[in-house]
Amino acid sequence: MRVLKFGGTSVGSAQRMMEVANIIDDSHQKIVVLSAMSGTTNSLVEIANYLYKQNHDGANEVINNLEAKYEQEVIKLFKSEEYLKKGKQLIKSHFDFIKSFTIDMFTVFEEKAILAQGELISTALFHYFLKENGKDSTLLPALDYMRIDKNNEPDATYIKENLKKVIKEQGDSKIYITQGYICRNAFGEIDNLQRGGSDYSASLIGTATEADEIQIWTDIDGMHNNDPRYVENTKSISELSFDEAAELAYFGAKILHPTSVLPAKLANIPVRLLNTMKPEAEGTLISSKQRKERMAAVAAKDGITAIKIKSGRMLLAYGFLRKVFEIFESYKTPIDMITTSEVGVSVTIDDDKHLTEIVNDLKKYGSVEVDREQVIVCVVGDLIADNRGYANTIFDAVKEIPIRMISYGGSNYNLSLLINANDKKKALNLLSDKLFN
Repeated sequence: MRVLKFGGTSVGSAQRMMEVANIIDDSHQKIVVLSAMSGTTNSLVEIANYLYKQNHDGANEVINNLEAKYEQEVIKLFKSEEYLKKGKQLIKSHFDFIKSFTIDMFTVFEEKAILAQGELISTALFHYFLKENGKDSTLLPALDYMRIDKNNEPDATYIKENLKKVIKEQGDSKIYITQGYICRNAFGEIDNLQRGGSDYSASLIGTATEADEIQIWTDIDGMHNNDPRYVENTKSISELSFDEAAELAYFGAKILHPTSVLPAKLANIPVRLLNTMKPEAEGTLISSKQRKERMAAVAAKDGITAIKIKSGRMLLAYGFLRKVFEIFESYKTPIDMITTSEVGVSVTIDDDKHLTEIVNDLKKYGSVEVDREQVIVCVVGDLIADNRGYANTIFDAVKEIPIRMISYGGSNYNLSLLINANDKKKALNLLSDKLFN
């Protein structure tokens, strides 16, 4: 069994769905995990925002435009009258459901139900297309087996037991189609795994079914050694370890969602990153294998806020750091980087929703400085012993860039630098020249 996930761009049109059908047409039994068609989730979020404001006219305008887009894709996707009719009925059913919320009170529960419609539509359309073309396809409703617990974490035991149950009920099939992203919560309500959650779904499904391989199909041929949006002539990386991939995903490599690596790592299931637009490309294989004495890649994480707490009382003060961390914990705000000295501690966060409250609480223990518009540049590779002096090479490369913070030694595979957002492009290019060229 293999698990293949295709993102929104890969199923973004009737033509793209046809290409995906060609990709999965081989001898392997597989579960195909689909995202919503590209742009759909953004439109559904826009609809929900209008409904929260009770602006039903605004919501209906977006709904009608999105429905018209799907109707056009249905006409392009199906050739027979039977499946063209099925496709049109499917679209009407889902959009009638969305329109039903324009007359009632709107809450977060209705929002989650609306956001689920993109994946439900894309999987049903793709399933119909395979059936029309004589392919052995079975639809597995993710809402029947994918669940998160009261802490919004995947309930792995429930997922494994119920996915196997659903597969058994549906019978043996060469191709199973299911939704990424969507799930139910501990109370049985429709929920989701947050944006980018389709990668997470694929990893959880692969683990639950003890798959041979998890494939993540996107619009780029694997993980690159730098960000191609800012650096020319980047190269695809043929192999990465789970730890390297996790660091790169967390610190800005958009091709893979950060949460998706851990389930595969724990189950030791290889993950392959492939390009729907270039299916012949080698892509990137992520596994437990660690390549020695090399720098693998550079990534950058935007939207970082740095917070420095200075306190004369910190010197030899037992429990000072615990009190600081408890403030961030109370607002459920993760810390990315941390550095300490005798008189202060600096941390970075990427979620500033509760920044004002956090700063006010931190002022109980000292003076507080806040720097916004920061970027974490992360260099990933074999830094376990650093016998090759990679750290010196990295610092030499960015000697012209003012560095706000450095994190080195917390991980065997990562050296992170905090810099101003204005210096991001220059830093990425300097590191690429020094490390890879």
